[in-house]
Amino acid sequence: MNLVLFAHPAFLGSQSQPRFARMLHDAYRERGHRVEIRQPRARLRRLVGEGRLAKWAGYVDQYIAFPRELRPRLAQDPEDTLYVFCDQALGPWVPLVAGRPHVVHCHDLLALRSALGQVPENPTSITGRAYQRYIRAGFRQARHFISISARTRDDLHRFGAVDALTSEVVYNGLNFDYRRLEPQAAAQVLQAAGLRVGAAGFLLHVGGGQWYKNTAGVLAIYARLVARLRSVGAAVPALWLLSPAPGQRLQGALRAVPEGGAVRFLPSVPDEVLQALYSAARVFLFPSLAEGFGWPIAEALACGCPVVTTADAPMTEVGGSCAHYLPRLMPQDDVMAWAERGATLVALLIGRRAEDAGTAARAASEWVARFDAAGAVDRYLQIYASVLTRYRQGEPRENDE
Repeated sequence: MNLVLFAHPAFLGSQSQPRFARMLHDAYRERGHRVEIRQPRARLRRLVGEGRLAKWAGYVDQYIAFPRELRPRLAQDPEDTLYVFCDQALGPWVPLVAGRPHVVHCHDLLALRSALGQVPENPTSITGRAYQRYIRAGFRQARHFISISARTRDDLHRFGAVDALTSEVVYNGLNFDYRRLEPQAAAQVLQAAGLRVGAAGFLLHVGGGQWYKNTAGVLAIYARLVARLRSVGAAVPALWLLSPAPGQRLQGALRAVPEGGAVRFLPSVPDEVLQALYSAARVFLFPSLAEGFGWPIAEALACGCPVVTTADAPMTEVGGSCAHYLPRLMPQDDVMAWAERGATLVALLIGRRAEDAGTAARAASEWVARFDAAGAVDRYLQIYASVLTRYRQGEPRENDE
């Protein structure tokens, strides 16, 4: 196949999206396909620098300069070219190829849901709402979609209001071969990374500090757990958060952790160290308010770590029967009661017999085998081929909107 991948510009500073686009590019090339990545370059944005106008200059580069640059190239592309949008947020470019073979990868609709007032924890500004409408108006002209979860596909149809001819779900594949390390091996990796584990061990949280990661909720659960364990004279594990340093909003939650608790924020680490963290952690805490997929759930389960997450899709899709669930924390909820429930669950997991923990770890390892990167790529290519076949058989070349 002749594939053109549309990707976010490098100047946005994202990590996950460029990694996804590069993964697709490399995997497709290895399978013998012709692949090219097209993305805006920083023209005006480079001129204005990093000041307050940088964002608006970036919009000019993405939505005015880039389409002008694309049009003559599109005219020269072979007719059987398939255009692949690596994220639905690239929607403003969809109209350029809406009448030609195309597929849109959809990761999450959190920004759109927020703009539509569906997420009270994340209000959106007037300009933010206008921007999301602009993005939606673009990707609504697409007809073929691949979503990373059933929840994302449901949101795409409900809030994106797309008129899809095909809309498939393909779960993400793990981008590292996560597996459980024996305690001594995990300890050696962590020690080499300068991470010393205390006698009581540690709980783990992995997040990027975004509102939906619910870091304050993680700290609230830990505070209740510390109080519970100290009241019975039990050893208290530390809490390690692979997350940005806490800002002002988290200071109150940190002060609420009783004496005897220990909270440590860690910078990003290599995959090998993360694997050791998952393998050594006593429990993985991930009570997100929302996710597009929830990579860390699958990663932790692959390493045999007990997972406590939110009883809402897509967390339930990724965790299946192998994870342990808390209700989603709603704005009107009693946070202390919710945190007490979470602390009770964590305490039960910490106190499990070794045999039960081992059985659960083996079941989790079997479960996450479905999140296979090579299998996901193969499925993408099957869908691409199907879309091209539809066009060859006479699917309308003109968008019907």
